[in-house]
Amino acid sequence: MADSYGDVFLLRFGTRNAVVVSSLSAAEECFTKNDVVFANRSQSLAGKHLNYNHKTIGFSNYNDHWRSLRRLTSLELLSATRLSTFTGIRHEEIKLTVKQLLEEHNSSNYELSHNYTKWTRVKLRPKIVDLVFNIMMKMIAGKRYYGNEVVAEEAKQFQSIIREASELLGSANINDFLPFLQWIDFQGVEKRMIKCMKKMDSFFQSLVDEHKKIITARAETGANDDERNVTFIELILSLQKPNPEAYDDETIKGLILAMLFAGTDTTILTIEWAMSLLLNHPNAMHNAWAEIEGNVGHDRLLNESDLPNLHYLQSVINETFRLFPSIPIIPRESSDDCTVSGFFIPKGTMMFVNTWTIQRDEKLWENATSFLPERFGEHGAQGINKLLMFGGGRRICPGALSARRVVSLALGSLIQTFEWKRIGAEVVDLAEEGGLHMLKVEPLEALCKPQLTMLHTLNQL
Repeated sequence: MADSYGDVFLLRFGTRNAVVVSSLSAAEECFTKNDVVFANRSQSLAGKHLNYNHKTIGFSNYNDHWRSLRRLTSLELLSATRLSTFTGIRHEEIKLTVKQLLEEHNSSNYELSHNYTKWTRVKLRPKIVDLVFNIMMKMIAGKRYYGNEVVAEEAKQFQSIIREASELLGSANINDFLPFLQWIDFQGVEKRMIKCMKKMDSFFQSLVDEHKKIITARAETGANDDERNVTFIELILSLQKPNPEAYDDETIKGLILAMLFAGTDTTILTIEWAMSLLLNHPNAMHNAWAEIEGNVGHDRLLNESDLPNLHYLQSVINETFRLFPSIPIIPRESSDDCTVSGFFIPKGTMMFVNTWTIQRDEKLWENATSFLPERFGEHGAQGINKLLMFGGGRRICPGALSARRVVSLALGSLIQTFEWKRIGAEVVDLAEEGGLHMLKVEPLEALCKPQLTMLHTLNQL
């Protein structure tokens, strides 16, 4: 539509006005000069029923409550210092994923005496989902809910809730644009949201209550926390005692919800898209592997301290973000009248930054539709200021550092430990689903076998 109507154009969604921004200069204007004006989020059924009546950090308007949540997430929960305390969790979960891939390969080739030259077919999306959710839930609550060995009823309940909530959060809802339909719940969505939220709230409350008991028990016994990871829930509960109104249970549950969904979607989607692109570009896959081999070797697994030296890997990730942004449309709402690129935007207008179009703009990127990690230069950062990877302005995603670490470590580890190729001669289908997230239509499947140089290290896992 940007090709037909220009970089900034107005749409009518039912009873709502919406402006679509499809150029980098106009987007930068929204995120700088008009940053405060566009710091609000539109009211929606998902915000009301699945986000504690718009009180989570992702759905709250720009106000004192949002600023308090932002300070907490940026300075306490997702700071570089705090994330470093969870390094061991990320390494351990990735090691378990690699070990599971090896066991599946050995199992499928058992009659061939673990023939490491044979290829094994792997469904990658479930592996990535398990990995990312386990990392996030171990940081939030110290629990693992995914994987072949996890069979507890609590885990099944969690997985069911997350599946339904993800579906409801990721789909467009006509009732948001035609409010009169809410009286009859035209699609039955509102009823599903209320039912799902009741289950999700109850589950999160049980996690909070469990942690309150743990804290009380540790205080009574004088246990020392120095040698264990303090979970996000425990950290927020420590702030609740001196300031119960600011950090009540609903606020804690809202933070759990926000970190779970915002902290997993981008990571899962980016890893799957990156592997899809690398499978279609085996030379790039080889370049990434050669860089890891040269900097890390094959006597140990890749770790986070290696990442600053892996410039080509970072270029692959940047190019994946560019071509397949996990959030192709960044939604905001104007809290006052303003102008964007000379166009008058009235108060209460929904604003969508069309990230997908901007990051494929031929005026900004040479061969814009091609996968070319080399475009980011020798150190993997050339032109990175033209990317809108995690939004922009004061509402830029506070989980960017966490997502980047997990994507880099997971993708690098998969490349280091296994050889990968497409299942057949045809390229991997890169078709995208519609909706609010850049989901791949066909879940990724590929063939893999252990890197022969890594066999000794892999067999020690």
